[in-house]
Amino acid sequence: MQVSAALLLELGIILAVLTVLGTAARRFALSPIPLYLAAGLALGEGGVAHIPAADEFVTTGATIGVVLLLLTLGLEFSIGEFAASLRRHLPSAWVDLILNATPGAIAGWLLGVGGVGILALAGVTYISSSGVIARLLDDLRRLGNRETPAVLSILVLEDFAMAAYLPLLAVLAAGGSWGHAVFGMGIAVSALVLAFVASYRWGHLVGRLVAHPDNEQLLLRIMGLTLIVAALAELIHASAAVGAFLVGLTLTGEAAHRARTVLGPLRDLFAAIFFLAIGLSVNPADLIPMLPAALALAAVTAGTKVATGMFAARRDDVARPGQLRAGTALIVRGEFSLVIIGLVGATLPAVEAVATPYVFVLAIVGPVLTRFVGAPRSVAG
Repeated sequence: MQVSAALLLELGIILAVLTVLGTAARRFALSPIPLYLAAGLALGEGGVAHIPAADEFVTTGATIGVVLLLLTLGLEFSIGEFAASLRRHLPSAWVDLILNATPGAIAGWLLGVGGVGILALAGVTYISSSGVIARLLDDLRRLGNRETPAVLSILVLEDFAMAAYLPLLAVLAAGGSWGHAVFGMGIAVSALVLAFVASYRWGHLVGRLVAHPDNEQLLLRIMGLTLIVAALAELIHASAAVGAFLVGLTLTGEAAHRARTVLGPLRDLFAAIFFLAIGLSVNPADLIPMLPAALALAAVTAGTKVATGMFAARRDDVARPGQLRAGTALIVRGEFSLVIIGLVGATLPAVEAVATPYVFVLAIVGPVLTRFVGAPRSVAG
């Protein structure tokens, strides 16, 4: 087998850079996510040092990274408890939709980008980044906090909404009819509901399926099952992240504990690649022209996400510091927003011009605000 020296060299440089940045962030008790995103900007096309040979690996690694982040997040909870939390937070989901999709829709109307553009910008401002937030909660040791179930309920309900939204937008952006768009949306939502019900009713069988005393076999079984479920979720336009999260929820007790142990190092490696890939996907020059408009939109929707998180945490009787932590955790936009931009960017460049810097601003600023707002971080509200 021929080995690419350029690939090995570029991967070595990437890991060395991430090591230095991660060490610096930990030194000041910060999440390394903003630094990883900035590194992606610097190493991508238009940055100071492009890494073409590693592009394919980073793209694939990013997909695995977000799957592992949501899988390990699901391992922290039982599906019964989480189903109850989802039911309790349906009103929070409506507040989230109204508060956060509306500013994007208004921005699209002001830009004059038409119905599809308005729909696209509404989605960009509505959806938080479940991948980034999952790692952020772990970095800040907040997975056990009282406000965290509310945050996760909002994220999963948003991901469920994406199962309806993305097929709809994809068909309309390609010039298809509303009839075809609604039909595709119905199929995706029905499949996702069936998957959740199946996981709730028969998920305990998954633990028996993957259980094995050997760590290597346990890792292979969990990863194989998770990637298959994630692929099926993507096929119905739901989300690989939702599929991975459902697998994590079905594993409990000793199986979940051992899974966290064997998956931890693998998750940390590919999560770093995932954050780097977000930066690599953006040309720094594309962030400049519409940056003032993006900053204004980011300021508005950061506030509406904080209000959403506070509302959701209040429903769980969380005190005010915990409510603020929940709100700031939801500020980050990321992978889903970039997918939306990719669907309409070719036909609606005005949407791409404002949405790209918007996403990147909140992807960097969000983790920083989350770190410092609602302190002390180790105390649940």
